[in-house]
Amino acid sequence: MKATSTITFVALLIALLFISSSVTSQIIKPDTLSNWKKKFVFNLNVNQAAFSSNWKGGGVNSLGLNGLLNYRANYSKNRDSWDNEISLLYGFVNNSGQGYRKTLDRILLDTKYGYKLSDDWGLFTNLNFLSQFAKGYTYEKDANGVEQGILISDFMAPAFVTFAIGAEYHPAEYFTVRISPFAPRVTIVNDPERFIPAVDPVAPYGVEPPDETRFEWLAFQLVAEFDKDIATNLNLKWRYMMFANYETLELKTIDHRLELMLNAKVNRFITVGLGGILLYDYDQDTGAQVSQVFNLGFAYTFQNYEESK
Repeated sequence: MKATSTITFVALLIALLFISSSVTSQIIKPDTLSNWKKKFVFNLNVNQAAFSSNWKGGGVNSLGLNGLLNYRANYSKNRDSWDNEISLLYGFVNNSGQGYRKTLDRILLDTKYGYKLSDDWGLFTNLNFLSQFAKGYTYEKDANGVEQGILISDFMAPAFVTFAIGAEYHPAEYFTVRISPFAPRVTIVNDPERFIPAVDPVAPYGVEPPDETRFEWLAFQLVAEFDKDIATNLNLKWRYMMFANYETLELKTIDHRLELMLNAKVNRFITVGLGGILLYDYDQDTGAQVSQVFNLGFAYTFQNYEESK
């Protein structure tokens, strides 16, 4: 085994043992006097493989890392509510001979004000931002068989800002449906000429150069969210979003995005997660896009309330 690989492996092992011994993976400190429910979640997952130069089984030295930071702060008093979420996700893998390649990347900011009409129904207004941290590439071999990275995305390319007004159905704390007959959206693509023809020869992500923004003023949006412990130490979380532009309304132009994550708590320090995203956006691709992730790593949670059963 190469010295550098050995050092990397030992360093990672020591780091994980230090983290595990110095903090408790879940801290719950109920604050019954506060109108705020706050929850902070941090996940760190590491995978590594190394082989000696004479390893006959074959393989590539690699190091992978991905992390998730999620923070929710939700206020509720009488009929008024204000829900806020920050969700940051990033991951990479470094394969010997290929260098660093991104595996996960997302920035999600969401804020919503609600006014309760009944136990299950209310009105709301919502502002949402979705983008990514770093450049994204697809990899293809040239005529000489050399693999080349082709730029297909970047920070704020694309980015989506959506404002929505509508009604909310909230029969349980863990399940919500938002129906927005008015949901204008702005698509932002910095320097869209970079993505011609890799993404689209005319309008990458629906934005026609030299413009860098596209406004969809008349649109409908539906969002459904579920987040619940479905068994002891087993949590299921999914989010579905549908977006339809009234001006170009056809079945093929309706956007769909489904995010699903199943997390199992192995012990007080270790979690296992399996999830993925199913995306259909006609402005990005005429087919469905799918991503899948499996995580085994460390998780830390802090919250000031008890989860409802």
